[in-house]
Amino acid sequence: MHHASDILLTLFLVFIAAQVGAEIAQRLRLPGVVGEIAAGAVIGPSLLGWIQPDQVLPGTPLDVLAEIGVVLLLFSVGLETRLEDLKKVGKTAFLVGVFGVLVPFGMGGVWAHASGFPWGKSLFIAAAFVATSAGITARVLQELGALQRVESKVILGAAVIDDILAMLLLGVVVSLQGGAGFDPLKLLVVLASAVGFIALVGLGGARVMRWNSTWLEKPHSPHSPLAIVLALCLGLAWLSTLLGLAAIIGAFLAGMIASETRQQHTLEKQTQPLLSLLTPFFFVITGSKIDLAQLASGEALAMLAVVTVIAIVSKLAGGWLGALALGRRSAAIVGLGMVPRGEVGVVVASLGLAAGVFSDRIYAIIVAMSLLTAMVTPPVLAWLLKRHPVQETTAAG
Repeated sequence: MHHASDILLTLFLVFIAAQVGAEIAQRLRLPGVVGEIAAGAVIGPSLLGWIQPDQVLPGTPLDVLAEIGVVLLLFSVGLETRLEDLKKVGKTAFLVGVFGVLVPFGMGGVWAHASGFPWGKSLFIAAAFVATSAGITARVLQELGALQRVESKVILGAAVIDDILAMLLLGVVVSLQGGAGFDPLKLLVVLASAVGFIALVGLGGARVMRWNSTWLEKPHSPHSPLAIVLALCLGLAWLSTLLGLAAIIGAFLAGMIASETRQQHTLEKQTQPLLSLLTPFFFVITGSKIDLAQLASGEALAMLAVVTVIAIVSKLAGGWLGALALGRRSAAIVGLGMVPRGEVGVVVASLGLAAGVFSDRIYAIIVAMSLLTAMVTPPVLAWLLKRHPVQETTAAG
């Protein structure tokens, strides 16, 4: 009973911290997600210590709730995204995804090697610069009601490509740590599986739902459509992880499939209470994972500043180059939308620490960089979106 009360108290503290942080941020004209991440840093082990380290390690209740929260967030984003819209921006999204991986990987690797790391470790560090956190950008776009903009479609499409390429790069650098090299054939099989999964589920599932979605209402429960598509969301999220992709890719595909049903608007309304309850856990837990003690020196802070600038500039440049067909201002919005690393950088840093590639300080710097990009991007992205007039989805090819 005592253990159960501790868990409930922790959930209460995290949820209240998220609400207070989001309220403060919004009063300061910042997206609520910034306040939620900052709240996590405040109540985490580095400051108030209300969330203890053993509560935020993978597999514990808080991380499970955080994972469910971001899965539901990307599912809801998918609900507002039609396959036909993504097809219209397919070429641009592909270029953004490719440049958005190559440029950060190259700049990150060169910086790490110039800082004294051997190339094997440098490439591992570079992998932490690569993958975009779609959850953070998606939340900002959703808050601003900007999911129907052409730039948003490009960002979401590019995030899927980004995740596949990041997965392959991570597979290469992990294999290089053992000194035995890597198997190109194995990576090609993984790539083919990931692309096949996305194409089959995205194209096939959308076609089935477009053809006939009345079967969602066959069960007697009035909430059966929601229950069925949530089961689809969790199932596809699980399948994504089996293929080495992020769970949010499967969740996004599930939402995109459900967007083709005649119950789309009802499903959007029904998922809102779930999002209000669970999504804040993801952002608070993300913010709580930074260890400020490792950054308590001028040298560490200087390195953090350099790493963060490289992370922002490289991703912004890669996204901007890929999206130039939209025009310079829209390309800047797309590039900026690809900047947040969030939980993805934290995962790579954790793998590096477990493999003995990173020291505690480098781990803290990579995590802090990931969280800083997640906090710096939303207000700038919101400002750009408000200044730049809405562009129709048909404008991109």
